[in-house]
Amino acid sequence: MKNPENSIIFTPAKIGPIELRNRTIRSAAFENMCFGNNPSPMLFDYHTSVARGGIGMTTVAYASVNRSGLSFENQLWMRPEIVGELRKLTDAIHAEGAKASIQLGHCGNMSHKRTAGRTPVSASSGFNLYSPTFVHGMTEDEIHEVARDFGNAVRLAIDAGFDCVEIHAGHGYLISQFLSPYTNKRRDKWGGSLDNRMNFMRLCMDEVMRAAQGKIAVVAKTNMRDGFKGGNDLEQGIVIAQELEKLGMDALVLSGGFVSKAPMYVMRGEMPITTMTGYMNCWWLKWGVRAFGRFMIKNEPYKDLYFLDDALEVRRNVKLPLIYVGGCVSREGIEKVLNSGFEAVQMARALVNEPDFVNRLRQGEERCGCDHVNYCIARMYTLEMACHKHRTDIPPCMQREIESIKSRSKK
Repeated sequence: MKNPENSIIFTPAKIGPIELRNRTIRSAAFENMCFGNNPSPMLFDYHTSVARGGIGMTTVAYASVNRSGLSFENQLWMRPEIVGELRKLTDAIHAEGAKASIQLGHCGNMSHKRTAGRTPVSASSGFNLYSPTFVHGMTEDEIHEVARDFGNAVRLAIDAGFDCVEIHAGHGYLISQFLSPYTNKRRDKWGGSLDNRMNFMRLCMDEVMRAAQGKIAVVAKTNMRDGFKGGNDLEQGIVIAQELEKLGMDALVLSGGFVSKAPMYVMRGEMPITTMTGYMNCWWLKWGVRAFGRFMIKNEPYKDLYFLDDALEVRRNVKLPLIYVGGCVSREGIEKVLNSGFEAVQMARALVNEPDFVNRLRQGEERCGCDHVNYCIARMYTLEMACHKHRTDIPPCMQREIESIKSRSKK
């Protein structure tokens, strides 16, 4: 039998100025563990457990670059007063032999006034049904201010001891809202042609790179496709990836989907509506999603490595290191990706299910125990991220939904 430790998975990976002990990265999946927009003991325990579990680098998910970029109450908001606690987290991750990354972003139109402290902003004015909320198209001054906030957030990440920042330019967040013709209806230099729609991304990345100064690895998460008619397709996704390469990114994370339009294109599988609404606190939103959620949230069939075909096309068109994400749940699949020219793989649900999945792979495990019923995703909109297999308090109605989704996925 082949020695599992000889796998390509456990060879070092180079991303900009840093080297990872192996080619696995915990992807930036939202934890909902930052109460009061601050790091918490729960966040500390989870990421240190993943580091202890053998990961090459773990990514703290969605830290907003300013208050207006918060999409949920329990998200990080980068500001000087949390740097000390973040330093404790990065020190603990480093003590376990892993590198520490943090995802920096701005949610744009996916917020509320009570969370963002103002009317949510986007590339263009309008109404976002996902939130739901009215949205304010950004002025020239606001565009430059947010770009500067990206740079300031990178400086804070360096002070907090992070090895890498992941700039969120996908999934329908603010940079992605400027990139996509679905959300960008502007007629000035920030809208219209794809070249113009990339101007905000260029501005933000220029601030990011000037702040990084080679002291920290800079990775961008970008959409290969928006995942619906009227959004960017693979042809535009490749042009955006090529532009990010020109802007000096150390690597790209290749993803797809729009949280406000095609959320399951990002994650795949079925959204457990009963579970999602069961944990919601807002009564009118709870009943609205129960009534219309199945029409608004289109299911996307899950399969292992679901983004690989598109990612290989991007691989043929850029030269910088690429990080693959999407359905990496088995040794065979991860090795297939790495042997196809990718520097590393990112995983989320596998590490929610088994924080020590990488160590288990090293010991000979072939596949993680995640069954992709997406309970963790439905739950994280209200409570902290968790796998249903680790909970003993799931109500019977949610348990029945989980079993029903399992049954349908096997057909």
